[in-house]
Amino acid sequence: MKLTSYNILLGSRSPRRKELLEKLDLSFKIVDLKSDESYPHILPPSEIPEYLALKKSLVYKDLKKDELLITADTIVSLKGVILGKPKNKTKAIDMLKTLSGKKHEVITGVCLRTKKDILSFSDISEVYFKKLADKEIKYYVEKYKPFDKAGGYGIQEWIGLAGVKKIKGSFYNIMGLPTAKLVDYLKECK
Repeated sequence: MKLTSYNILLGSRSPRRKELLEKLDLSFKIVDLKSDESYPHILPPSEIPEYLALKKSLVYKDLKKDELLITADTIVSLKGVILGKPKNKTKAIDMLKTLSGKKHEVITGVCLRTKKDILSFSDISEVYFKKLADKEIKYYVEKYKPFDKAGGYGIQEWIGLAGVKKIKGSFYNIMGLPTAKLVDYLKECK
């Protein structure tokens, strides 16, 4: 379905975001953006992903007037503490042990930018993990190697199927892109 008259560019290397745009039947081209993920530490967790999505967007300097660039960033927050991407197996195991038996928030910020406009928004989903056994955590980390995922897990993978009791909010937001909101905002981009 054609949601906008713009040619869509996706400024993300995330295979999950690519997959979600494909499932929305959107035509798009991927552009590789390199941006550091630093942010002012005075920002509350709910504002960080949108800040980073905008920061990524502004790195791209070749935007043409018929193009719309989509950038996004996702974080996991447990009681206000940001859980980033684990750098190794030990960190991934520690993160999942921290999330085990608790509720946390997954926040995704999205920026839509054209030559003349910038539109950004965020979405928050709550994820409730059951108490995970150490062997379940180790199995998941060893088999799925979730080192490129905020919070050290992918909801669409084994740990989501076996360990998540419930979610409140968008499932796809937890994967990295709040697709229903994205569709609504794309329709506004004429």
